Amino acid sequence: DLSPPGSAGTTGSSHRQDKDRQRRRMGNASSRHQAAQSETPTFFTQEELSKLMSDFKTGGVEKIKHLLEKKLRELNNTELNIAVTGEAGTGKSTFINAMRGFRSEDEGAAAVGNKETTKEPTGYPHPNLPNVRYWDLPGIGSSRFTAGSYLRKMQFKKYDFFIIVSATRFRENDAKLAKQIKRQGKKFYFVRSKIDADLNSMWQQRKEFDEDAEMETIRSDCISGLGACGIPDPTVFLISSLNMKMYDFPRLTEALADGLPSIMESVFILALPNDSLEIIRKKGEVLKRRIWMLAITSGGVGAIPVPGLSAVCDMAILIGAIIYFRKCLCLDDAALRRLADRTGTFVEELKDRVKSSLLGDITVKVIVRLGLGAVSIAVSAVEASLHFVPVIGSVFGAGSSFLMTYMMLSDALKLLMETAEKVLAVAKRAE
Repeated sequence: DLSPPGSAGTTGSSHRQDKDRQRRRMGNASSRHQAAQSETPTFFTQEELSKLMSDFKTGGVEKIKHLLEKKLRELNNTELNIAVTGEAGTGKSTFINAMRGFRSEDEGAAAVGNKETTKEPTGYPHPNLPNVRYWDLPGIGSSRFTAGSYLRKMQFKKYDFFIIVSATRFRENDAKLAKQIKRQGKKFYFVRSKIDADLNSMWQQRKEFDEDAEMETIRSDCISGLGACGIPDPTVFLISSLNMKMYDFPRLTEALADGLPSIMESVFILALPNDSLEIIRKKGEVLKRRIWMLAITSGGVGAIPVPGLSAVCDMAILIGAIIYFRKCLCLDDAALRRLADRTGTFVEELKDRVKSSLLGDITVKVIVRLGLGAVSIAVSAVEASLHFVPVIGSVFGAGSSFLMTYMMLSDALKLLMETAEKVLAVAKRAE
């Protein structure tokens, strides 16, 4: 097959081989991730769960609402600071833009260029989750910094992990930085960028071309160079920031998520752009784990009877949750506008293609009209879907309000995930 690496010309058996390679690269990590999720089905520590159960036994739902509200605030306020460093021209800014769902020309995108455009650590918040920030750091080899002073000047302690980017081979300074990061007890990841450009260049120069073999040669060269600088058995991710679905990019995002504590992992997943059905599914899993807490808190002081619904609930909590789900699934107007610009269409045209009432104003009338949570469902089926709720043994004592709110939010999330999948399909057809 002489089609350029990653080109539309790669079809038939080659396309199937690409998918097989992708599954092999992702398989082991996905299995580990699924096992970890089954072991920790809530965002609570064991100590927090014990207190939750104890308070519920002595005071019922009312006594645990403040604990759930506190946990929801923690989830919403958790900060994640990711440092991206490397020499000028390695593609740091392009990588940051890709992780935030931006192109270089989008408003708010990181400045791109082959010269050192970064003089000081520059933070780029996620457009919908501003507590998630990617920090573009000056290259360690620039004239302003030495390896010894770099971490101190870059305010090392503020970052949760580091991504060290190279576009050719990793340098001695990269290895020195990695060793210092490890000594300080934080994680780092080696990323070899612009792999698409390298493979395309090789393809144009050779009559016969084996993409996998060439990638392994590049990977081995990086590993060998890092090993010579004192980094034993490093993992190197080969990526193109212009296509997050190809090469090692899916494996990289999987590794970054797996390396974080549970709550930070969930925040990181929600901040990823919707570049695949797998990411949409993972976001749905994360958001689903919040619904029982929102349902219980929705039955509190602000709960009122809602015309057209058979239960009382706090509509501000309900509507706020649906809007939050929509933002996390990249279905807000700003995200759709960026997608429309990328695909040469208009936001309203995009909305018309996917046809979802949840893309407009979210009101009580919209919720009633869609019939969210109104489908009759056996209690046993609800219990099965709520297997991860710590107080499930007695939560039905909270009355129909909890069940109704839970089902409304579950239905809304399902509809939004289906809409996100349709939007992804529209984007793929336009590319």
